[in-house]
Amino acid sequence: MREIVLDTETTGFDPEQGDRIVEIGAVELQGHLPTGRTYHQYINPERAMPQEAFEVHGLGDDFLRDKPKFAEIGQAFLDFVGDAKLVIHNAAFDMKFLNAELGWMKARQLPWEQAVDTLAIARKRFPGSPASLDALCRRFGIDNTARTLHGALLDSEILAEVYLELIGGRQPDFGLGSAGHGTGPTGSDAEWRAPKRPRALPSRVSEEEQAAHSAFVEKLGDDAVWRKFG
Repeated sequence: MREIVLDTETTGFDPEQGDRIVEIGAVELQGHLPTGRTYHQYINPERAMPQEAFEVHGLGDDFLRDKPKFAEIGQAFLDFVGDAKLVIHNAAFDMKFLNAELGWMKARQLPWEQAVDTLAIARKRFPGSPASLDALCRRFGIDNTARTLHGALLDSEILAEVYLELIGGRQPDFGLGSAGHGTGPTGSDAEWRAPKRPRALPSRVSEEEQAAHSAFVEKLGDDAVWRKFG
């Protein structure tokens, strides 16, 4: 199964008010494992960068001025994504911006059901606990010391580690994802139970060891714990 862990940086919070995407970072997973393929692009937003947004990601007007516009890179982004699931922290935000940008260039939209929201997963697993990316890194012991500013590619790489922990560890399908190998009929590991053996295993205790144990228990008297389970 191919998945794309994705993050964006923007000029603000609302594309309908003129805000634009200035950076996209994405990491490819195959079978929940990183393949080493990434997508990273800075984008000229065709507008000035508000100071509040600059303080979040550090991407200013001078740096972005010579970068391509979204319409120039949108198709390459869609080609990279394909029909893979999009793993995004607070997916509604990024999907809103991506589809706005794609709409302005009259390209195909990304279906909402294509997104997997790790924020929603985290809130379901840990109700009432902080669910920011930094908070989840602390919970799972993931090193995010390089994250002094928000950056789309770095955040995607960190989110990929967080996502793998949220779904059950770095190799959730290792020997467990196939029928008859660790999952019950509904696919839940928690429901799986080992079947009874058709024949009991022969005892590995010799007659001498059994006799020595019985003699030891006799010396302990009637309250010996072994008598309760004999």
